[in-house]
Amino acid sequence: MDLSNCNIGYGITGSFCTFTKTRKQIVRLKEMGANVIPIFSYQAQSCDTRFGSAKEFVEGICEITGNEGIMTMQQAEPIGPNNFLDIMVIAPCTGNSAAKIANGITDTPVLMASKAHMRNGKPLVIAISTNDALGVNFKTIGMLMNMKNIYFVPFGQDNYKSKPNSMIARMELLPDTIEAAMRGKQIQPIVVAES
Repeated sequence: MDLSNCNIGYGITGSFCTFTKTRKQIVRLKEMGANVIPIFSYQAQSCDTRFGSAKEFVEGICEITGNEGIMTMQQAEPIGPNNFLDIMVIAPCTGNSAAKIANGITDTPVLMASKAHMRNGKPLVIAISTNDALGVNFKTIGMLMNMKNIYFVPFGQDNYKSKPNSMIARMELLPDTIEAAMRGKQIQPIVVAES
């Protein structure tokens, strides 16, 4: 797949356990020729966790992409009027962020970027990562699946024995999902078996 001349806004929200996987996908997208512009939620840019330092993560992603990260709502807002993204990805997308998108709430840089991007009628790809996908976020996922220009990276349960409501995107399918979304298609199947 050749993504040369493709400008991808890459939103990262606070599902810290998936940061290693999302980093690998950013590397893949760069190898495919994409210009990846990272956009960080406030949690992704400030919360140190057992999975690592926020500062090191943000700096590492910016180094991989060769672009400064979008860190504020003021930096994200011009995405709309300047219309420079071909597609936007949110990977990982927490249940909290997904619910806010479904309800038109834009209180983080990632959410402002997605709203600004979608006003141009271009695709938004969501890589869901939530412990409540089959619980309180089930309704949210259904709402988003019925919204124009929103596409999902296929997802499935990640630990049905100890976290029966948890679902996570199969990040290795992100490039294929982007390719399909650029053609206005949802990659199938959306719900996949546990990996």
